[in-house]
Order: sequence, then structure tokens, then C-alpha cells
Amino acid sequence: MKYLHTMIRISDVDESLDFWCNKLGLVELRRRESEAGRFTLIFLAAPGDEEAQLELTYNWDPDEYPEGRNFGHVAYAVDDIHETCRKLLDAGVTINRPPREGKMAFIRSPENISVELLQKGDALEPAEPWKSMENTGHW
Repeated sequence: MKYLHTMIRISDVDESLDFWCNKLGLVELRRRESEAGRFTLIFLAAPGDEEAQLELTYNWDPDEYPEGRNFGHVAYAVDDIHETCRKLLDAGVTINRPPREGKMAFIRSPENISVELLQKGDALEPAEPWKSMENTGHW
């Protein structure tokens, strides 16, 4: 397992980048915009520590994020997302968003923190029980 990033929802891209980059000193590594999903993802890191990233998520449709709601999730890459989810399920962990497409899943910690699990490399071939499993709760 490898730590990937922590996600924070933002309301103003310029204001956030001014804080995180200009004032705190992080650098922008990459940016992804999704017209269909109506969001922008901006990945930042401290210079020289590009593997520990902060993901800023800007949702194009206005929303209020009260204190604490702006925190999104922590993310880890795993060698085999199907096997990882199977072990978690067998241990009594609820798979809130199963890896239906063989690439991404979400679980929650006992403190209710969302944890994103991402398949290292290419997605695995979709497989049961994941591809027909419904979402549970939210993430």
C-alpha cells in the first residue's frame, strides 16, 4: 500500500492557490478538469516531496462547506483492489463504494473519515461481487 493524497474541497480556486502555493509554498503538480463531472482537481505538494500530495477539489456548482465538511478523503494505492476489498469485507469493514470497474473503492474509518483505495496501474477486470454491488451510505 502506498499513500497518495488527502483531498480538500475548495470554494475559490484563486484564493486557495494563493494560500497553498504563494503563502505556504506548495507547488502545483497537475490539474484535471471534468466537464461531465463539473469539477476541477488540482494536485499540490511540497517541493522535494512530490509523492505526498494534497488534492484540491473545486466543484463548479456552488455549495457551502461548513467547517469539517470541506475535508474529503485520504487515498492509498493498492496492489490488488479486489483482494484488498475482500480482506476488508471479511474483517467486517463496509465497502461504501465497491470497485465495480476494478479501479476505485471507498471505505470509512471508525472516525468516519473517507478512505479511497485505488488500483495501482491499470484497472483490474471487473469481477463479482464488486461489479453488481450497490453503494452503501456515503463516502
